[in-house]
Amino acid sequence: MIAFHLEGWRAWAPGLESAADWQAWAQAPHAVPDDAQAQPACAFLPALQRRRLGRLARMTLETAWPLCGESEQLPFVFGSRHGETPQTLALLSDIVDGQPLSPTQFGLSVHNAIAGQWSILRGQRGESAAIAGEADTFEHVLLEGALQLAAGAPSALVVVAEELPPAAYAQWIADVPFSYAVALRLGKTDTATSAGSDWRLEQARGDGAEPCAWPHALDFLRALLVGETTLQHTWKTRRWNWQHIR
Repeated sequence: MIAFHLEGWRAWAPGLESAADWQAWAQAPHAVPDDAQAQPACAFLPALQRRRLGRLARMTLETAWPLCGESEQLPFVFGSRHGETPQTLALLSDIVDGQPLSPTQFGLSVHNAIAGQWSILRGQRGESAAIAGEADTFEHVLLEGALQLAAGAPSALVVVAEELPPAAYAQWIADVPFSYAVALRLGKTDTATSAGSDWRLEQARGDGAEPCAWPHALDFLRALLVGETTLQHTWKTRRWNWQHIR
């Protein structure tokens, strides 16, 4: 069991950028149109740095950046089940065509590349981690964030992001209804202020129930915004029990 204080959140999806946009979505969750072209502005970065970022990296930075103060050094946990699928497909296509692989494109396709980009662009020298789990990657990212708090960090940033995969992956990837990124700033419950909310997360053995209709990060955000106090996410033999405790 872990408990944490939710100090703040940010989220991005095509057409869903403001808190008001997400509040409206939470009242009636639906798959938003995603042509794989729309991407966050990342206006806080110089144009040259923005151009070097892939779409998944821009989604991650757009949501996480405002949650970290200019001089703060916070642990950073990035989670994505599928990672940079468009870049991976491009690399595989080059192999099939007998073309040489781009070292830059390969370097940016590995799973911890986005955590590295965050560290470089923000000047962050603390702990960072990149996690690829199954459909419950969100919960595993929260566990890692809670461990950073237990190790002494005053707060921790966790981000889960997925990009709508190319059509070639449709047979294997069915759990990304549209591109999205959800960033949470976690704090300790014993130092919590009146702002934010406290949550408890426990794992139990699952019974093979139907998985959640939405990716877990989006379903947690929905529950947060509509004021639900409990929810469950099941994946295979793992059942994650969420409880709003304050």
